[in-house]
Amino acid sequence: MTALDATLTWAQLRDIKCAELESAADGWGKASNRADAGRDRIEKQLLAGLRENQHGAAADAAVGRLRRLGRNLQYVYTECGLVRTALNSLAHDLRVQQTALRRALDEAESLKYTVHPDGSVTYPAGGPSVVEGAPLPPGGTARVTSDPGLYPPSGLVGPNPHAAKAQDIAHRIAKAVGTAVEIDWRFARVLRRLKAEEGLKVPDRTWTDAAGDAAAVREAARGYLKSRIPRDASPAARREWWEHLTDEQREEYLAVYPDQIGNLDGIPSLIRDTANRDNLQLLIGKLEGRSDETSGVRLAGLREIQRQLNEGGRPPMYLLGIGDEGNGRAIVSFGNPDTARNVAAYVPGLNTSLDKDFATGDLKRARDTAIGIHLHDPSSAAITWLGYDAPQLPDGLDSLDVAGDERAIKGGAAFNGFMGGLSATNENADPHMTAIGHSYGSRTVGAATQQGAGIPGVDDIVLVGSPGVGVDHAEDLGVGKDHVFVGAAQNDAVTKLPSKPQLVAGLVGLGSMGARGAQIFGEAADPGGDDLWFGKDPASKAFGARRFPVDDGPELLSGGKVNMDAHGQYFDPVRDNSSANSIALVAAGKARDLKAEEYR
Repeated sequence: MTALDATLTWAQLRDIKCAELESAADGWGKASNRADAGRDRIEKQLLAGLRENQHGAAADAAVGRLRRLGRNLQYVYTECGLVRTALNSLAHDLRVQQTALRRALDEAESLKYTVHPDGSVTYPAGGPSVVEGAPLPPGGTARVTSDPGLYPPSGLVGPNPHAAKAQDIAHRIAKAVGTAVEIDWRFARVLRRLKAEEGLKVPDRTWTDAAGDAAAVREAARGYLKSRIPRDASPAARREWWEHLTDEQREEYLAVYPDQIGNLDGIPSLIRDTANRDNLQLLIGKLEGRSDETSGVRLAGLREIQRQLNEGGRPPMYLLGIGDEGNGRAIVSFGNPDTARNVAAYVPGLNTSLDKDFATGDLKRARDTAIGIHLHDPSSAAITWLGYDAPQLPDGLDSLDVAGDERAIKGGAAFNGFMGGLSATNENADPHMTAIGHSYGSRTVGAATQQGAGIPGVDDIVLVGSPGVGVDHAEDLGVGKDHVFVGAAQNDAVTKLPSKPQLVAGLVGLGSMGARGAQIFGEAADPGGDDLWFGKDPASKAFGARRFPVDDGPELLSGGKVNMDAHGQYFDPVRDNSSANSIALVAAGKARDLKAEEYR
C-alpha cells in the first residue's frame, strides 16, 4: 500500500494530507522537466554543432554517445512524468472520497448523530408513536456490513426516521473508505512497476516495459485527465482548450497521453511533434520482440522515421501524427506548418502503409516538395499525410477496396479535420494552403472537399496520377476551377482507367463480338472518352482544371515487364523536374508562373 491498508478507518481517510502527495508529484515533475531540458539541449545544440563542425570517426562516436544519452534522458523524462501523474491522480481520487466522507460526517454532526470509530452511527429516539400515549420509537445504532452494497434499503429500517438517515450515513462512510482502499491498491500496483533496470543504459526491452507503464498509468488514472480531452470539439476549440491549461496540466497530458495529444487536430505543431516523438519510442518498444510479419514491417517503418528525425537536416522535420491502428498512421512535415506562410499537404494512395517504403519514398516526396517551394518562398512547409487506410494490393478480399469509395470517404473526413487543425494553429493572418492528392489519394482529397464547406483553409488543389476525384467538374471542389491543377503523365496507366459503365460495356462487347466489340461498346459508353473510374478525367477539358506539363514517363511495358514508374515520379525533381517544379509553384502561391498543358 502507498498510504492506506485494508484496515483503513474513516478517521485515517479524513486526515490524509493529499497536498503532500501532490508535493511529491511536483518533485517528480521537476526531475522529468530537467531530463527533457537535457534531451532538448543534446538534440538541438550539441548534436547540431557536432554535425556541422566535426567529421571523422571520433565525431561519429561522440554523436553515438550523445544519442544514447539523449535516449536515456527521454526514458527518465517519460518515467518521471508517469510517476508525477500517478501521484497527482492518486491525490485527486482520494480527495473525491474525502469529500464524500466529510459530507457524511457533517450531516451526522448536524443531526447530532454519533459516528463511532468502526463507522457505525448512533441516532436518537424520535418519530411518531404507534399507539397514542406510547413512548417514541427508541434510538439505535446503524451498523455497516462488510459489503456496502448489502445495506438494507432505507425504507425498510423501521418507524424511527432517524434510523434510515443514520443507515444512509453509515453506508456512505463505508463506501468512501472502501473505495479509497481500492484506489490505493490500484495505484500501489502501478507505482511498483515504475522502475528501471540498474546501469546507465536503457535497452530496448526497457522501452517495451515503458510502453506497458504508460498503459498502466492511463488505466489507473482514468477519469483524472482523459475524460477532459476534447476529442469531439472543433480544432479551434481544441487549441483554445490547450492554451488555457496550466504548464503542469500540459506536462501531464504529454507524459500520459502522448498518443492522443500528438494526433489531436488543433494542438500546436510543436506540441504534437514533442508528443509524437515520445509516442514513437513507445510504439517501437511495444513492437520490439514480436515475431509476426505485420509488426516487423511496421517496426522497420517506425525505425526509419526515427532515424530521419535523429539525423536532423533541412528542412527540419515535425512529427504531427504517428500510430499503429489499421495499416499504420504517420504525418510528417518538413518545415513548421504553424509559422509557414505556404503549407502543402500531400495524400498518398494505393498500397501506402506504415512501412520502410513509406518512410523512404513518401517522406522524400514531401521533402522534395518542401525544398522546391522553398526556392520560391522560404516560409514554407510540406507534409506527407498518412492519416487513413489506403487500399492495399494484394490484400485478399479487401483488395476490392481500391475500386470503391469507402476508404476515400472515411479518409477524406479525417484529412478535412487535419487541415482544419492546421488552419486553426497557423500563426499567419491568411496562410496559403494547398492540398495535393496522388493516385487514390486524389480521390481522398476529392472526398475531403465534399465535407461541410470544403477543406478548411485550402486555397489550391493539385491532383496527380488521378483515377478521378468523385466529382465531374473542377468547380465542384470548392476552391474555384482556376485553383485546381492537374498533372497526368502520358504513360501513367492509372490516369487512363476506364469508367465503370465503360468497363461493363466493354466486357459485354468482348463476350459477343471479341476485341473489336469491346472497343465499340466501350466507346459507346463514354462518347467523349473523358470518363475515368471515379468520374470525369481531371486532365480533360470537360473537367475544367488547369493542366500543367509533366514528363511522359517510361512506357507501361518496358523491358518485357510492366513498368509503373510513370505513376510515381511526379514529385521527383530528377526524374520529372517539370512536374515537381509545377507542384512547388502552386504550393508557393505562384501559380501565375505555371506553364499550361493541353487537355486530353
